[in-house]
Amino acid sequence: MADSNSKPTSALSVVILAAGEGKRMKSALPKVLQPLAGRPLLAHVIDTARSLQPAAIHVVYGHGAGRVRETLEKEQVEWTLQARQLGTGHAVLQAIPKVPDEHRVLVLYGDVPLLGRATLEHLVTAGGRDDVALLTMAPADPAGYGRIVRDSKGSVARIVEQKDASAQERTIRECNTGVMAAPSRLLKQWLAGLRAANSQGEYYLTDVVEMAVKAGISVVPVACEDPIEALGVNDKVQLAALEAVCRQRAARELMLAGVTIADPARVDVRGSVQHGKDVFIDVNVVLEGSVKLGDRVHIGPGCVIRDAQIGDDTQVLPHCVIEGAVIGPGCNIGPFARFRPTSHLGAGVHIGNFVEVKNSTMAEGSKANHLSYVGDAQVGARVNIGAGTIIANYDGANKHRTVIEDDAHTGSNSVLVAPITIGAGATVAAGSTVANQVPAGKLTIARARQTTIEGWIRPTKQKK
Repeated sequence: MADSNSKPTSALSVVILAAGEGKRMKSALPKVLQPLAGRPLLAHVIDTARSLQPAAIHVVYGHGAGRVRETLEKEQVEWTLQARQLGTGHAVLQAIPKVPDEHRVLVLYGDVPLLGRATLEHLVTAGGRDDVALLTMAPADPAGYGRIVRDSKGSVARIVEQKDASAQERTIRECNTGVMAAPSRLLKQWLAGLRAANSQGEYYLTDVVEMAVKAGISVVPVACEDPIEALGVNDKVQLAALEAVCRQRAARELMLAGVTIADPARVDVRGSVQHGKDVFIDVNVVLEGSVKLGDRVHIGPGCVIRDAQIGDDTQVLPHCVIEGAVIGPGCNIGPFARFRPTSHLGAGVHIGNFVEVKNSTMAEGSKANHLSYVGDAQVGARVNIGAGTIIANYDGANKHRTVIEDDAHTGSNSVLVAPITIGAGATVAAGSTVANQVPAGKLTIARARQTTIEGWIRPTKQKK
């Protein structure tokens, strides 16, 4: 999200290159859609670009075009198709006609997701209005990166790609990140003059640096203080490395805000987390989407919490899955409980081991402690759902609602066949299958009378 103190950069256009296939991913999913911290790589880049408040964000897409557009259809960007992937220079050339001449152009990459706003602001404002600003870095291992070649005065002269570099040039430690800012009117001229005279037979964006130098335009190198920001993703190993960085950053942010985390290396945040005071998160917890945790919430090990809200003083015991649910204060959940979307618990509700709640409300003080299914139900206050009770809400075509009024009890191994209402204070005897309304305040038994068949012999297999 954009910083409220940042000013819109009306004379800035951002071009994000996102057309590559990513063969080394060995995946049917386009590279820019590979997930990082629960979101596509490209979504992270768009967010950072948006934080600069530019006049426009242009995304150049190509491989898996339909899937990319469909996945990110809600993003407010200008889409430009690169039908043939002929290099980075060719990619920018597809979008540049849409950029006004008086704009400065910032080129980003859909597979470089960790660049921060501060770094990009520094890059955009580096040098004069007509200068080219180039983001550089000095990684521990420069293999695979283009090298920054300087002249005898120490000024940037050109960029040579790894595959085109001589043995001496490959010893250069200063590397190109590919990210640059340049004046639109000049960039248009340089892009039109690109040639594919290299080992890849592609139109390199990096060649515009040498063109700028020949035109007497200053090329200002801006060093990326943290090389991790500029790391790209080309295979699953690199993707996992960036995932570890995201995990570490998110855990650090939560801990600095007061959350106790048992092991920062074993908590995954794949979205946004709001929290109160004295929250505890145990190991191997995954928080996805939008999660809100109240004061003194305790999350046990192995839990997955997605798009959910958990109230003050609630304990979630190990190995629970909570999705799209609102859980009130003072509840006790799990272990091994599952909440499916649109479930809502009141204060002090107990949901025990191997209980599933789906599209249901349970009012204050109700309990379902063992081996039960509560689906499409409105459960009142102080209701006790006995072990093994299930609500049969589906007739094979449609879902039906069940109402269980205040203070009702269901005995163990009961089946409530929806649609049905269990009256206030009613008791359903253990082992019952009830398909009609259960009157308030009374005991209802719906099971066959026990009989014993004398002389019955269990069948045996015939010998062959």
